[in-house]
Amino acid sequence: MFYWFLKFVALGPLLKLVFRPKETGVGNVPAEGPVILASNHLSYADWLFMPLVVPRKVSFVAKAEYFTAPGVRGWLKKTFFSGTGNIPIDRSGADAAAGALLSAKRVLAEGGIFGIYPEGTRSHDGRLYRGKTGIARLTLETGVPVVPVAVIGTDVVAPPGKVFGRWTRPDVRFGEPLDFSRYAGLENDRFILRSVTDEIMYEIMRLSGQEYVDMYATKAKELAKQADAGDRKLAS
Repeated sequence: MFYWFLKFVALGPLLKLVFRPKETGVGNVPAEGPVILASNHLSYADWLFMPLVVPRKVSFVAKAEYFTAPGVRGWLKKTFFSGTGNIPIDRSGADAAAGALLSAKRVLAEGGIFGIYPEGTRSHDGRLYRGKTGIARLTLETGVPVVPVAVIGTDVVAPPGKVFGRWTRPDVRFGEPLDFSRYAGLENDRFILRSVTDEIMYEIMRLSGQEYVDMYATKAKELAKQADAGDRKLAS
């Protein structure tokens, strides 16, 4: 109930009043039944504006530590994260990625919507980076369709490294559902996983208009930091 209170009474109306977010194609999100929303990731504000324009509840995974901190502060943190659609990563998995997959399957098994950022982390320069294959494994193992999503303008509202930037109207675009049932039973084939992931990323790129970089975002960030460190060393 706290989720709907935030969305329709507290936080949601304020965001709509101030930012007036636009949406295109939200009708591509099924009115019922499980679905995966695969989005680009430009800002921490993405998880606010994308669910804001979807009539149904959208769940994401978050670190388990957000739900287990002690005391009043820990309770407030747990209440906020659970109330905004986040669920803890299931640590019964072998690692964080496996735990996220388990948590996602639980949401989908209950007929819910699971939101995921295939890049794995925010883009530091506004470009779209190579998707990780966890999204492909999830859709193939569950048989649930994927709706590609592009969120535009959130990196202006909340740029990387800053809490606030400048005002703009965020734009959320939903593509048509992607059905990968033709690959049923091939979830352990790494070539199929890469092919499915690349198809999803292509649709996100088409919706967002971003430049695509065939490199993982984490690697690109590491190279950018090394380059900045080198420039500072030369300048000194």
